[in-house]
Amino acid sequence: MADKKVVVKLKEEPAPKKKESFVFSRLNYQVLIAGLAVIFFGFLLMAGGGSDDPNKFDPGMFSFRRVTFGPVIVLIGFVLEGVAIMYRPKSGKNE
Repeated sequence: MADKKVVVKLKEEPAPKKKESFVFSRLNYQVLIAGLAVIFFGFLLMAGGGSDDPNKFDPGMFSFRRVTFGPVIVLIGFVLEGVAIMYRPKSGKNE
């Protein structure tokens, strides 16, 4: 007689459920919000400086605060945004 092969199906175990989490941690969101606040503050520093009378020249619009300090603060805010996006907290697992 011919040998018949018996196929035994093993009961498949369901894959362990992974803990669903957000892309960013709480610290990432805090740094993100802080960066937005710094950018907003930098734009506030650059605002103003115009003259009410269009026939008068106001050299205040070329002040250090508006031309140098404000843009530097905005750039610092953008760097904070990049840090907030790129930062990944260290996990105890070896992946």
